[in-house]
Amino acid sequence: MARRSIVSDRVKYEIAKELGFADRIRREGNYYDYSNLTTREAGLLVRGLIQKAEEMLSRQS
Repeated sequence: MARRSIVSDRVKYEIAKELGFADRIRREGNYYDYSNLTTREAGLLVRGLIQKAEEMLSRQS
């Protein structure tokens, strides 16, 4: 059974673009392949997603 992501691939791609490694993510239509990312890049992507979420939450307060 495939797991569904909480965050859209488009958002992840935008974060990767901000961090400078979006070119390592292969895209075909709505399919995004993250297998070329290093462990470090994946960690930076997660950190970026967490930071975005925290910023959104702080704006709502």
